Amino acid sequence: MKMCRSILVALCVPLVAPSPTQAASGDIVMQLPTPGRCPTGLTFDGESLWLADRRSDLLYRIDPNDGHVIESLTAPGYQVEGLTTEGDFLWVLDAEQKTALKLNRKTGIAEQTITVRCSSPQGLAFDGEHLWVADIKEDRLYQISTEDGTTITEVPSPSGDPHGLTYDGKYLWVSERSDDMIYMVRPEDGSVIVAFPSPSKFPRGLAFDGKFLWNADYQTDTIYRIKLRDDVTHVRIGAKKETLEFVHQVRNYGPGELTSLDFYLAIPHDLPTQKLLGPLTFTPEPDRFVTDKWGQKIAHYHYENVPAGQFATVSWEAKVELYETRYFIFPEKVGSLPDIPDKIKERYLCDGSKYWVDDPYIQKTAHDVVGDETNCYWIARKLFEHVTKKMHYELSGGWNVAPTVLKRGSGSCSEYSFVFIALCRAAGLPARYVGSVVIRGDDASTDNDVFHRWPEVYLPNFGWVTMDPSSSRGTLEHPARKMAMIGYRDNQYLITTIGGGGSEYLKWDYNSKAVWKSKGPCKVETECFGEWSPLGKTQGQKDLP
Repeated sequence: MKMCRSILVALCVPLVAPSPTQAASGDIVMQLPTPGRCPTGLTFDGESLWLADRRSDLLYRIDPNDGHVIESLTAPGYQVEGLTTEGDFLWVLDAEQKTALKLNRKTGIAEQTITVRCSSPQGLAFDGEHLWVADIKEDRLYQISTEDGTTITEVPSPSGDPHGLTYDGKYLWVSERSDDMIYMVRPEDGSVIVAFPSPSKFPRGLAFDGKFLWNADYQTDTIYRIKLRDDVTHVRIGAKKETLEFVHQVRNYGPGELTSLDFYLAIPHDLPTQKLLGPLTFTPEPDRFVTDKWGQKIAHYHYENVPAGQFATVSWEAKVELYETRYFIFPEKVGSLPDIPDKIKERYLCDGSKYWVDDPYIQKTAHDVVGDETNCYWIARKLFEHVTKKMHYELSGGWNVAPTVLKRGSGSCSEYSFVFIALCRAAGLPARYVGSVVIRGDDASTDNDVFHRWPEVYLPNFGWVTMDPSSSRGTLEHPARKMAMIGYRDNQYLITTIGGGGSEYLKWDYNSKAVWKSKGPCKVETECFGEWSPLGKTQGQKDLP
């Protein structure tokens, strides 16, 4: 249990202050020790930070440049868990009394008290008209009236244990204790837009100074200044080195023969989520290498007259480094449909035999969902939300066309991909799919005939971005889990295939494809699997693009 004792500090020297231009969103650019040992609420008044300390029962006014305490006020309660600013006043949340008090910071007098009607109130934010309060028991964010505490609206908390709140003029920012994350939340519906790990393990108070986010951490007794809205679009962490052997085998049990047999193996390459540590090793060597109309490089093997009882096996082995990759997609930085290059539109707006883009049901659904939205992020996000609400995951075999799958309301990862891509293309937003081999649990594991495919959308100023509706499985308890399928991929996947639709070699498959001709009755079995073996330890350093 944390020991709490008050320490009054006259001057606090910043511990770290690198140049802000070197940092990405979510990075620490300065950190200051807190005046007391039990920091909770945090706010910014236009010039100074204000920090609540629940042990000393003081509110500290702090210089954000060097951390020294300018002044302190006696808190108007004994369990202050939230602070926010309204002009010359501080709103102070007393969790014990479940009240919010409007404190004149010049006189120290609480001039108004309202009741906060929720189970366990924590953070506090002011949006220019109303207050927002977080509830850690109900996992909700409440917008309440500054007149009498009446609830105006409520939305779910991002992940289940909200502590800190602040408002940046358009979005709420929420610190979550359960997963040690900080989330940017759309106040209209609670959708999570941006997320990054908190600086330490017990994020509480949050404040926004017009450019930077500030976070008071209860475990480290430190105030962190955090970079937002940088030109860096994504970061890579958690490098994991693995060896993957990918095998495709065809077994002819006869009694007839296969007059011809062709294998097509997709060849992976470097991407934001992965790096090849050397050339692939093929067994046996391919007959030739080809490239399909989507630009996918493929190894081709050709066999003649495969008799009954013979097995044909081809494989490649790759040494790779896989990354946890996180994009910071601020919708205001994403362009509109006219900003998309023509060559991208020409390639990734066309129809395909699994999409049926021109089908009336697909067209109507896309139009009804998107409406008059022109921002590419919100077009994709609206369609993503629709698909995850209307469908549930079901691996039943076969890949039906998009309108059939959407009407049915269930599908595999491939069928989810076909539906989402069809809707995006119907709305004028380029979309494609990627296919992968997956680490299933342990770093030494086998992915056997399951694998995973998901869509990517083209967002101006960001490029191709993951949007994986099947991984969200349609119904999720918290918005953060759904958001984790947008612009985020952990280090469990090696992407082998990038395609916009049917390939002249892989057809609608990914990873690999085998095709044959037979003479006489033949029982043919195929098997594909990926065998993973770890090469090294997980690394924690950041690799900026």
